[in-house]
Amino acid sequence: MEDILRPIYQERASQSNTLGVLLIEKKQKLSHITDSFDVILLVIIKEADQPLFIKHYTYNNKKAAMHVLAETQLQEWLLLGTNRKIFEWIHDAKILFDRNEYVANLKTELREFPFNGRKIKMGVEFAKLIRRYVDGKALFESKQVLDAYNHVVHSLHHLARLAVIENGLHPELTVWQQVKQIEPEIYKLYEELVNSEETLEKRLELLFLASEFMIHSRTNIGTSHLLEVLSGKEYWFFNEMMNEKELIPYSVDLAVLLEYLIEKHLIDVINIETKGHGVFHRGYCVSKKLS
Repeated sequence: MEDILRPIYQERASQSNTLGVLLIEKKQKLSHITDSFDVILLVIIKEADQPLFIKHYTYNNKKAAMHVLAETQLQEWLLLGTNRKIFEWIHDAKILFDRNEYVANLKTELREFPFNGRKIKMGVEFAKLIRRYVDGKALFESKQVLDAYNHVVHSLHHLARLAVIENGLHPELTVWQQVKQIEPEIYKLYEELVNSEETLEKRLELLFLASEFMIHSRTNIGTSHLLEVLSGKEYWFFNEMMNEKELIPYSVDLAVLLEYLIEKHLIDVINIETKGHGVFHRGYCVSKKLS
């Protein structure tokens, strides 16, 4: 298999822009990891006009896919967790080419999961958790029960991922299997939501109460990165936060997270005069109670 694909990956390996070439083979007959392909060739490159380029091949009645991935896209996936298969691909892959031990160092970094990387990922997961929780509660209060249920399932998933990261691990595709071992209380909440014989309204009501406690207990660790960045200035305008490099991963969830933190007295609002009488710019700063 590797011999057949060698001309394809050797051509890529010879290019100075290529950082690494990895081979991921399908382990089981029905494997979701390789998207039903027998082999995935993952080529990581330094720079590209297109962040992801994919080619499909056929050989000996088998299927192969080559994913040419820009380093910036890889780092975004690793940070935001928006393509969780990439963790398993890098973990399970055979290294075919590695320029200056780029892939070996990447594997080590993922395995050791440095604390600063964990802080950012916990912050992003916490923001997504708050977004789903707040939206779900609003839908529940307006009697949109099925839509509320959908948001609560997602909020529990973010809570589960947050717990896994907090324990120094990367959330895998089988995150509930991880959580069952690490945080059985969260797993039990999920089971009760899905399997309980109570009415859906009653299940959601109980879950909002339990989730509120779980979220409260993780607020400090979930907001550590955000508050650390915000403490670097006396106050911030919202647009400044949106364009701050370290806060860009929070993106669409940032406004909801800010309002939650204001409600919890972790962020203060500062009114700054404008030219309009009685109209103020809204600034944000870390609560003085925390300093």
